[in-house]
Amino acid sequence: MATEDKNRATAAAILPLVGGGANVASIAHCMTRLRLGLHDRSLVDDEALKALPAVMGVVEDDTYQIVLGPGTVARVSPEFEQLVEEGRAAAPEPTPGDAPAVSADELAAQGAAIKAQQKAKNATPFKLFLRKIANIFVPLIPALIGCGIIAGLNGLLVNLEWLPSVTPALAAMASGFMALIAVFVGYNTAKEFGGTPILGGAVAAIIVFPGVANIDAFGQTLSPGQGGVLGALGAAVLAVYVEKWCRRWVPEALDVLVTPTLTVLISGLVTIFGLMYVAGEISSAIGTFADWLLSNGGAGAGFVLGGLFLPLVMLGLHQALIPIHTTLIEQQGYTVLLPILAMAGAGQVGAAMAVYFRLPRNESIRRTIKSALPAGLLGVGEPLIYGVSLPLGRPFITACVGGAFGGGFVGLFNQLGDTVGSTAIGPSGWALFPLLDGNHGLGSTIAIYAGGLLVGYVAGFLATYFFGFGKDLLAEFNVSQEPAPSTIAATGGTTPATAPPAKGSPDSGGTDPGSPAKAPAGV
Repeated sequence: MATEDKNRATAAAILPLVGGGANVASIAHCMTRLRLGLHDRSLVDDEALKALPAVMGVVEDDTYQIVLGPGTVARVSPEFEQLVEEGRAAAPEPTPGDAPAVSADELAAQGAAIKAQQKAKNATPFKLFLRKIANIFVPLIPALIGCGIIAGLNGLLVNLEWLPSVTPALAAMASGFMALIAVFVGYNTAKEFGGTPILGGAVAAIIVFPGVANIDAFGQTLSPGQGGVLGALGAAVLAVYVEKWCRRWVPEALDVLVTPTLTVLISGLVTIFGLMYVAGEISSAIGTFADWLLSNGGAGAGFVLGGLFLPLVMLGLHQALIPIHTTLIEQQGYTVLLPILAMAGAGQVGAAMAVYFRLPRNESIRRTIKSALPAGLLGVGEPLIYGVSLPLGRPFITACVGGAFGGGFVGLFNQLGDTVGSTAIGPSGWALFPLLDGNHGLGSTIAIYAGGLLVGYVAGFLATYFFGFGKDLLAEFNVSQEPAPSTIAATGGTTPATAPPAKGSPDSGGTDPGSPAKAPAGV
């Protein structure tokens, strides 16, 4: 089947299982997930979705998220959008005589109940704020990855003294986006906070304008780019509030002239004579603290960061690290935190392999592991988290132990002076190799990162194999999940659901990933 046909077939298979196009209120996607806003959550067939070959799992947060994996989701999403639009265009117009399926009062009550349920589960102010921050930076990840890989290729060619006529062009491609990243952050920030995106970008552009070098603030001369992405974020948020204030007080006849002018003028002055300096100091402090932390306590810091990252993901708190990663990349050319945090995925892989050997009779879980391991090795952790470790409970904790030892290994070398960093955010696992950078050459950096992965695999495997299962858990799960023919006949051709479904569904014996403590963003 052609790739286009396969992606459309996947979208066509998903659509009826989420209640059809009429039930889809919004469509978006991140690195690994198709994110759907739904009118009626009860119309979704979770189990049928999880059974689709292309679906690695589902997650319910502020949106209904279908895990498809990197690459796949970017191809399936436009096909899904097209199918939804085609369905809406083909839907017959209602006639005056048509009776509504439900009354207005019933529909309002249903909507209120769904809204209240979602708010109770996910809409804490802190999580909503972190979600907004993530929504600002996640769309930038593809450009960060592409430019990061080009930067790595350019560095390799420069070190080998190959193609000297080409390397300046590659340097321009790699650096152009980073030189203007503040503008994109400002644009996305205004969009996310309810303002006019182009005004947010215009105010943020002040930060990277070369002419700010002629301006003095707080007794020092400003420099282009001072404050970076943090300054751009603050400037755009301020622009949104100024714009909203203008919309309330400026007469409608003058709005098109006065509101944009006052928004850029007021926000721009505050940015130049306040935010750039303050954000610059904060950005410098972040870089200094990260260097100090890994130089003086790298092994311990790596152990803690690698061990806690999976729980942070489950709580959605990992989103707070996105601006920090971006700031470090902007300042130093790479983030030293991501290779350490990526070790959490290595611990997850090791734990899954141990589960595979500890449950030799459970073919259902073993099939899930075999199908999910390739994605896990490439840094896509949802299938193993939601299909294996989290439903079982204790293996999730031992996976964190593996991540801690892997993080400690990478952190130790940072402490010894061998810095390991990533030129972009998003990938992890083996997919991070093309983005690695450091201060002692690419070979040394790759060797340290690979060693950390190996330590994470081994530690996660050993911790899970020896401490991940109690007697009760083994007795419950280390049994054959394939019913005898007589059992199938007795049940009318159905099979008993005694094990976790093969794709990312919780089991009654473990933690329920449908609870609020789950990953609301791409892992």
